[in-house]
Amino acid sequence: MLSLVSSSTTAFAPVAAVQSSTTVRAAAPQMGFGKAELIELAKEQNPVIGYYDPLGLADLNMWDQGEEATIGFLRHAEIKHGRVAMFGFVGYIVHSNHITFPVPGPQSLVTDSMSAPEVWDSLPFICKLQIIGFIGCLEHISEDKNFLAADGMKHYMRGGKPGYMPTFKANVHPLPFNYFDPFGTSKKLTEEQKAKKLNAEVNNGRLAMIGLFGFISAACVPGSVPALDGIIPPYSGDVMAPFVPAGPDVSFWFGPGKFW
Repeated sequence: MLSLVSSSTTAFAPVAAVQSSTTVRAAAPQMGFGKAELIELAKEQNPVIGYYDPLGLADLNMWDQGEEATIGFLRHAEIKHGRVAMFGFVGYIVHSNHITFPVPGPQSLVTDSMSAPEVWDSLPFICKLQIIGFIGCLEHISEDKNFLAADGMKHYMRGGKPGYMPTFKANVHPLPFNYFDPFGTSKKLTEEQKAKKLNAEVNNGRLAMIGLFGFISAACVPGSVPALDGIIPPYSGDVMAPFVPAGPDVSFWFGPGKFW
C-alpha cells in the first residue's frame, strides 16, 4: 500500500534534475531537496496531474528526521516498489502464458492449468526462502552505509540519491559486473538523457504498480476489473498469505507452537 500511496506523492529525481547554474548546488547532488523541489519535480514528471498529495505525506516528519529525510524515504520507497512491480507485472504475464525455462528445476511442478499466483503456490517452501533471502541481501546492500560509501555515495535520507543501488566495490561478492548497470551503458549518456530516463522509470513503475494490482484484483474478485474479464483466470488462494499453501513442509514453520 505504501507504494501506491507514495507513487502519487513522490518521484525519483536524478542528479541533473536538481542541478542549477550555481556550482554550489551542483556539488551536493541531493542536499536541499525539500517540498518545493518535490512540487517542481512532480510537475516535470506528470504535467497533467502535477503535484498531488491528499494525505500530506510530504509534510510528515518521519522518525523526527526532518522534511528532506522524509521526502527522501518516500521517493526511495516509490522507486523500489515501482521496480519490483515492473518485475512482477512482466512475471505475471510470463507465468500466465506458461512460459518456463527448458531446464530441470522447480518449474517442473508447474502445469499449463495453473494461473500465475498458483505457480508461486506450487513452489516448495525452501525455494521461496531462497528468493526472499536473495531479495533481502539486495535490500541490505542498498541500505548499508559502507556499501554506499565505497561508491562515494550517501544514504538517501542523508542527502544521497533515492533509488541508488550500490555497486560491489565493497567486496560483498567477487562479481565482474555491477548489479544495476552491468555493462556501464549509463556512462555514455548525458545528464539530460539520464534525467529523462530516470523520470521515465518512475512513471513506468507507477503504471506497473497499478497494472499488477489490476491483475491481482481481477483474479481474486472476478468482475472488479471489467477490462480483464475472461483474460485473467480466477484465483481462490490468499494473496496476503504467500507461504501458507506452499506444501507439506509448511506445517514445520506454521503449525501450533512452531517457529513463527
